Parts: sequence; C-alpha cells; structure tokens
Amino acid sequence: MGATRKTTTVTYRQNEGIEEQILAGGFTNHSEHIRDRTRRDQDQNAKSQALKLAIQEGLDSGVSDETVPQIISVAETLPRADGRLSVQREGERRS
Repeated sequence: MGATRKTTTVTYRQNEGIEEQILAGGFTNHSEHIRDRTRRDQDQNAKSQALKLAIQEGLDSGVSDETVPQIISVAETLPRADGRLSVQREGERRS
C-alpha cells in the first residue's frame, strides 16, 4: 500500500497522550498511533452509517399489523434455530 507524507499539528495535551501510548508500548511512533486512530475512526463511521441505514429502513417499513409477541416470536426464530439465541422466558425450563 502506498503512503502519503502528512504534517499534523496536535495540542500539547494530545501529544502527551500519544507519547504515553508509545511509552506504554502500545505504539512504536506517532505515525503508527495516528494510523491506528484513523482506522478506528473509519470503522466507527462505517458502523454508524450502517446503523443509520438500518434505522431508516425500519422507519420506511411502516407500522406492523402484528402484535409485539408475534414480532418477538418471528425475531427469535432464526437465531434460536442456529443457536445464537438461548433466551429463557419466565416459566420455561432450560433443555
């Protein structure tokens, strides 16, 4: 992967934080720290965008004619089928 050289100005407080991370062994230099934070920011932005899209999809889908228990039952069907959900409701016995 190619690289582009950048010059960045940080506050004294930010610099101290970066230096602490380097001294603690988390990073070997300032550039590594900045690249890591940039990757984390990109990942967080992608997750935030996916959540916004999912919320909008839900809003756009309109109001359901099903009852809350019906919706819960449908929502639990697939995760229970593949073992991702093991909810124990009041009165249920674990198998």
